[in-house]
Amino acid sequence: MSVGATVNGIDAPLVVARELGKAYPKVFRPRDRLRALGKLLLDAGEIESVPVLRDVNLEVVRGESLGLIGENGAGKSTLLKLLTGVLTPTTGSVEVRGRVGALLELGAGFHPEYTGRDNIAMSAALYGLGADELRACLPEIVAFADIGRYIDEPVKHYSSGMVVRLGFAIVAALKPDLLITDEVLAVGDESFQKKCVRWIENYLADGGTLILVSHSMYHIQKLCRHALWLRQGEVAAVGDVFDVTQAYLAYHERKTVGTPDRSVIAAQGVEFQLTQFTVNGSEQDAPVLLNRGDALRLTARVRSRDGRTPVIAFGIMRADGTAVYGVSSEMDGVVPRRESAEIWVAEIVFDDLALLPGTYTIKAHPMDTEGVRLFDTLERGIVVRGNTREFGLIRLPHRWNDALQVELPQNTPRTPSSSRA
Repeated sequence: MSVGATVNGIDAPLVVARELGKAYPKVFRPRDRLRALGKLLLDAGEIESVPVLRDVNLEVVRGESLGLIGENGAGKSTLLKLLTGVLTPTTGSVEVRGRVGALLELGAGFHPEYTGRDNIAMSAALYGLGADELRACLPEIVAFADIGRYIDEPVKHYSSGMVVRLGFAIVAALKPDLLITDEVLAVGDESFQKKCVRWIENYLADGGTLILVSHSMYHIQKLCRHALWLRQGEVAAVGDVFDVTQAYLAYHERKTVGTPDRSVIAAQGVEFQLTQFTVNGSEQDAPVLLNRGDALRLTARVRSRDGRTPVIAFGIMRADGTAVYGVSSEMDGVVPRRESAEIWVAEIVFDDLALLPGTYTIKAHPMDTEGVRLFDTLERGIVVRGNTREFGLIRLPHRWNDALQVELPQNTPRTPSSSRA
């Protein structure tokens, strides 16, 4: 998969990864290490390995901003280490062009016995800066780090936040073609975070390229145009930052709530069982993306063990579990359509969906003919997109009496149907 686009009419990829993968030898116990060593010495075949990253295809062009998201252990840090050359790939290839500024593990590249000033000189030499260039940018680095007298203290005396301050200050002064950071904004204090965010925004505005790893969806959405979601070492989704982060958050919400085991329900032979539930024709686990005001079509198929007519209910919940709306076929006096001897189908359509932008869970339930007992549940996610400053769950049609319409500042979201009475 690839992200990015042509910038100023020039397609200039800085990062190209093809079928990239990384695996580590399975040497968790002493006897595993001995076995692996024996195979190496005797050339007795491949060492058993555990893959941590598989089949990642990625292209990042100059001027792009990409956020890497995923759970702990998903492979994010491994991917960054492959991109920066810290690790060599097991499979596939990676090519990175231009000067790279990397902030990976806390304190990586710093000598703990050297002072902050000495580490600045060492880092500058590694980046290829001459003595004159270092002399010119040293005051800027010291000012950005803002660690006072500790600049002349050994780094081993620094707090984790001070180490990040120094590392980011060096990168900021170098202004690399590609900036790669791993959770650097999570360590510094609030004022330093704001300083870093302002610098990154200016860096991107000047044509810089960013790959950012963070568990903060706020920072990912604020600083990145695209996002890549890694799940268990594989690419789960890639694309627009809001689409991918909303899908990632919805995945966590479903994971937290939990869903019933479908095989157990089938084995129990319950009276009414959901066999299919689609949202706007989609049966995928990934949330369906809607714009505010779109139509929402829900379709449920239910197997009736005895052929009796089920009642089919649908519900909409906000991500935090707050109920938004629920209705059943029995409430509206309708009967599901009989598709075969055992299968019944119900479809409901919400035209001009009134939900405000956010993440929601849609549920389908089969109930007995009397609409009393609930037998099964299937869930699907939706993400409603749109720009509005209204708050709550739904948009209620309204009008203002005896009010003058004024021009809103440019780019200010306007309530669609609010108008003068």
